[in-house]
Amino acid sequence: MRYHIDTIPVWDALKPDGECPLCFLRRRTEHLMVDRYLGASVMESDTRIQVNEKGFCPAHQHMLYAKQNRLGHALMMHSHMLHTQKKFAAYLEQATAAAREAAGQPMLKRLTRRGGAGSGDAARGIQALVDSCVLCESVDDNMKRYAYTFLHLWKTDEGFRKAVKASKGFCMKDTALLIDMAREHLNPAHQVTLLEALSELAEQSFNRTAQDLEWFTLKFDYRNADKPWNNSKDALERAVQKLRGCYIGTDPARDA
Repeated sequence: MRYHIDTIPVWDALKPDGECPLCFLRRRTEHLMVDRYLGASVMESDTRIQVNEKGFCPAHQHMLYAKQNRLGHALMMHSHMLHTQKKFAAYLEQATAAAREAAGQPMLKRLTRRGGAGSGDAARGIQALVDSCVLCESVDDNMKRYAYTFLHLWKTDEGFRKAVKASKGFCMKDTALLIDMAREHLNPAHQVTLLEALSELAEQSFNRTAQDLEWFTLKFDYRNADKPWNNSKDALERAVQKLRGCYIGTDPARDA
């Protein structure tokens, strides 16, 4: 895959001073794509073909629904449902045929036959229909581009390295993404400096967040009711983001 270098979004993602700049980019990309799918592109044939084939995961269905564009959402779901129904029916027919074949066999043969491949394949096929998401795939592609740009800046821009080292680090999910892509796009020396920085940032941010989270829980003790919250009021939200790379509560990328 070839990656386009656009450094401005990656630099901008450091400005909110959040728990993970790549989380911010991912969420902003999701909002932009949801708006695009519900906009004029809902009538474009290429978009309709992709949506028909893959649909949307539950998380992105919630995002689409929250935009309050019921018509655009319904148009996509209608054509996706008609397209999916044919595949669903074929898998059900496959599973039924396999069950009928097994039912017509002697008990001993049913007990010793290997597999039940027909119904098993049908179940896996139906599950694949449920698991696919055109938005997830598009977001993942964009995040690989952003990670590539991040690594390019890390390799070429001292100012960027300083800005990253002064940040609050990254969530576990995006740390894994950077480590994985660094193997291909950074030489060993640059990988070492990146991994050292990621390790230091992770230790600092986990310690800070864990302390804030502990104080958040202790504030529910009546003996601490009159004591200040310090930086703990959003500790739960920050801990979830650090551990899983997702936002709960306030979404800073919604209007960015």
